[in-house]
Amino acid sequence: MFFDKVQAVENKFMDLEQRISDPDVIARQEEWQKLTKEHASLVPIVEAFRKYKEVTEILKGDTEILNDKDSDADLIMMAKEEMADLEKKQSDLEEQMHILMLPKDPQDDKSVIMEIRGGAGGDEAALFAGDLFRMYSKYIEKQAGWKASLISSNAPELGGFKEVIFSVEGTGVYGKLKYESGVHRVQRVPVTEAGGRIHTSTATVAVLPEVEDVEVDLNMDDVRVDYFRSSGAGGQHVNKTSSAVRMTHIPTGIVVECQDERSQMENRAKATRVLKARLFDKAQQEAKAEETEARRSQVGTGDRSERIRTYNYPQGRVTDHRINLTLYKLENVLNGDLDDFIQALAEARRAELMKEEGNE
Repeated sequence: MFFDKVQAVENKFMDLEQRISDPDVIARQEEWQKLTKEHASLVPIVEAFRKYKEVTEILKGDTEILNDKDSDADLIMMAKEEMADLEKKQSDLEEQMHILMLPKDPQDDKSVIMEIRGGAGGDEAALFAGDLFRMYSKYIEKQAGWKASLISSNAPELGGFKEVIFSVEGTGVYGKLKYESGVHRVQRVPVTEAGGRIHTSTATVAVLPEVEDVEVDLNMDDVRVDYFRSSGAGGQHVNKTSSAVRMTHIPTGIVVECQDERSQMENRAKATRVLKARLFDKAQQEAKAEETEARRSQVGTGDRSERIRTYNYPQGRVTDHRINLTLYKLENVLNGDLDDFIQALAEARRAELMKEEGNE
């Protein structure tokens, strides 16, 4: 059954190969680009399948040598040595194909809007939110072709952020950063603590896939837009004009504010982007909530009430509670070294998907 599915993918791949070579299709550039992208997405599974078939054929030949009474001893020895190697390769390719055939999250290739908010802990929570913003900024800098842009921020006098919203543009951004959604907890001695006692504070991270207009139904008649004077840093200009924008989506009660730009139009455009992303995310969360418990991911990719990670300064450790992974390299993690966590979470998610596929 599984190999029938893979064979169907190869058949589709060959059909696409013919279509993207057709001059009539090439002339229709929009259609051609769509088909070319689909063709490219199938390359990894088709290559693995073709290698698997090659290895299987060679193994078949070696088995025939072993079963042939007329085979000489040297030939049998060579066949046995080759088979041990090929059986390992065959097993690896089969596992690789199972992973490649898992259903893809349609949002994985999208850019995102990230929101970080200080939670329990007052000023210390805001400082921790600032640390997380720096951590993600460092991680984003290390990714080829990724770019971060600030959308909105609310910075208290002591530092950090009560709230910071920013976009991350690039290929495959949501696929990596989606695992960061949830409650992050810090354990350390705050700068405001005179007695040297360790405090626990939290910050909440939301990772929202950016959406196209066709993906979210935003009727501006349902949105109340208020303009007000910006507050906080920015000089005299921000306080003189009503350039800040507050959007309230009346049916859902979602409220978005943006005041970082000097232009009312720019603030409105940014607030609209965030509102669309939040509405799309709300619809996604509601759809997930309708799934049965048996089919919910054990890793979790979007529940922002879930405590997902603890950063313990005294012991220099970071623990991801979803997969019980603890790393004693706090400083590296805070400098953007997140790959160990992201890869482990992705692997855990794949394992869960494979388990679900096996139960069907």
